[in-house]
Amino acid sequence: MVSDTEFWLDRPTYVTGATGFLGGWLVRDLVARGADVVCLIRDWPTQSEFVRSGLNDRVTIVRGDVSDQVLNERVLGEYEIATVFHLAAQTIVGVGNRNPVSTFETNIGGTWSVLEAARRSPSVEQVLLASSDKAYGAHDELPYSEDAPLRGSHPYDVTKSAADLIAQSYATTYDLPVAISRCGNLYGGGDLNWNRIVPGTVRSVFRGNAPVIRSDGLFVRDYLYVEDASMAYILLAEALAADKSLYGQAFNFSNESPITVLDLVNQILGVMNSSVKLDIRNEASNEIREQYLSAEKARKTLDWEPRFDLKAGLKSTIGWYRDFLG
Repeated sequence: MVSDTEFWLDRPTYVTGATGFLGGWLVRDLVARGADVVCLIRDWPTQSEFVRSGLNDRVTIVRGDVSDQVLNERVLGEYEIATVFHLAAQTIVGVGNRNPVSTFETNIGGTWSVLEAARRSPSVEQVLLASSDKAYGAHDELPYSEDAPLRGSHPYDVTKSAADLIAQSYATTYDLPVAISRCGNLYGGGDLNWNRIVPGTVRSVFRGNAPVIRSDGLFVRDYLYVEDASMAYILLAEALAADKSLYGQAFNFSNESPITVLDLVNQILGVMNSSVKLDIRNEASNEIREQYLSAEKARKTLDWEPRFDLKAGLKSTIGWYRDFLG
């Protein structure tokens, strides 16, 4: 699993969602490889990894909304973009349940705006779409492989299913060079969505509070460290450039070690040497009970595998939050 640094040197690269959790790490890795990165940014979260690490001084910034197709076309044309990473999305399941329309507008409308702009741009050579394990919806057969049907049931899941299918349609109908990433639950430093289990638990422990578990703690997921996800996107883009048969294909990325929420929290407490009590509320609704992925296709096709097991990833993550929270 070796990235081709020469591929990225001076490469005009467009990243939507650069100030998001994954976006900050991906931009960092692209800049380190010498890419000429252009970032579409709507809001300006001053505490994001993108801003705190000074990445904003090393890239070109365009302000606007990902659903603005005219803006996307202008950026792709004026900067002669070769590679597009479309990460911008509303990423919180609970927010999707409470505010479905804005989630549909961003996650579905934003996707077709980027894809249509890419279709109309002669310079674009690769498009990488951030889908999700949530695009599969609920299935009895586990782990999910890439040929499992996409059948999200709840608002956030549906947006990921729809965006995923739209991307496949652009590959099939217009021969657009797009590939799709479906990751397990991402965790790592820089995630400032405190309702998520990893950052919320770590912050609670540092503050001496009881970590909140919204479910009964028995929901099963796999968790992928964010630096492994960033490398997955980079390798997939390189593979897409070399192999036209990958157009429209999706790839799962997972550490293939499913774990319950309760066991994950206990691992965090163990790494932090904490014995705080847990606040288990059993309030979660409209969420899939068990969901985890097979990454066999990514291993065989892309020679990808995670570099961090859960314990190593959690140690790095907790170190990041220790610095961030002071």
